[in-house]
Amino acid sequence: MPPTAVKLDDYRAVAPRGAVDFLVRMGERLRGRRFVHVSATRYGGGIVETLNRLVPILNDLGIETAWDIVIGGADFDASVSALGKALGGVEQVIPPERLERLRAVSAANVPRLALDADLVVAHGVAPLLLVDARPSSGRWVWAHPSDLSSPQPGLWPALRSSVQRYDAVVLSLAKFAPPLPVPRFLIQPSIDPLSDRNRDMSRAEQAALLDRLRVPRDKPILLHVGPFERRRDPLGAINVFRLVRKHHDARLVVAGTGPGEPDVLAEAREAVGGEPDVLVVELPPDPELEINALERAATVVIQKPLHADFGLDVATAMWKAKPVVGSLAGGIPFQIVPHATGYTVDSVEGAAFRIRHLLSNPELIGRMGAAGREHVRRNLLITRHLGDYLALLAHLTS
Repeated sequence: MPPTAVKLDDYRAVAPRGAVDFLVRMGERLRGRRFVHVSATRYGGGIVETLNRLVPILNDLGIETAWDIVIGGADFDASVSALGKALGGVEQVIPPERLERLRAVSAANVPRLALDADLVVAHGVAPLLLVDARPSSGRWVWAHPSDLSSPQPGLWPALRSSVQRYDAVVLSLAKFAPPLPVPRFLIQPSIDPLSDRNRDMSRAEQAALLDRLRVPRDKPILLHVGPFERRRDPLGAINVFRLVRKHHDARLVVAGTGPGEPDVLAEAREAVGGEPDVLVVELPPDPELEINALERAATVVIQKPLHADFGLDVATAMWKAKPVVGSLAGGIPFQIVPHATGYTVDSVEGAAFRIRHLLSNPELIGRMGAAGREHVRRNLLITRHLGDYLALLAHLTS
């Protein structure tokens, strides 16, 4: 469905029983309040997908909700990218004058943004420094979903004065937090069960998509989805499969999304060589439907990144009732319920052992898949995310 076509009532069939009625009652209590979101862009990325859904729904609930973006030139965009990497612990060159240019661009954006609201949420790095010129009225929150626990040395003190101007900070996980002088709230990301990646799909549509990707369905499929990046470890998934194949006749699909790292894609293809049961699939630019079809066709999903933020590839696979074998990186351990919806592992050998066990016990695959879907329904759907935002609005503006 197009983002603007989705209504809160559309989620009644997939959300936990009573969840939509509860959200309606919360909305009635907050009717008339003004809620503003500011991000870097309206295109691509998890928060963009979430706001595309939630902003229209919040307005339908009677909460005046706006969404705007910070505008800057190519230098601003490059500086924001570098700052984001540095906050994640990746070494970057960010001299003080570069931060000052970011502050200047942010200050220039403030007059054109409608920031007179009961609550303003600045999402990510691009709008972080808007707070230096915030209006005197209203409450402000900085929401950053990625790991801030190990920023580049010397960077956090340079940003501390700005972060202290916020009334609160929203994080995905407690372990992602740096030293903070302001209150912290935890709001985990969510999946949209009505999006192209997660909506129900007929067998005919699924088959057509898989045929287009040239993926046979004659054997159990182990699926690894993610950008061709070293930290996502597609080569590790191939090594896991080689251990599994000694005991089970299966097929591995390594499906990569862009932009990724070209050398990693080349390494994956070279590692596979002519192995007929390992498919390296380069997905199209907007692969939501293709990934949906692949996840539904999979028997077991592998998510074994070396480093990760919260990530939702685990949750989307579990929504299709697939057990997931995942690493301990980022938010993966907070999505998988060990021995109930899948397994967390810390080695190639451990992942292969768990997958072999699943393939030897088909009834366990079905049981874990059903438990995983229910776990996502109760904890990781966008309706829960909406409730978290309403609770945040109520708490900070009461």
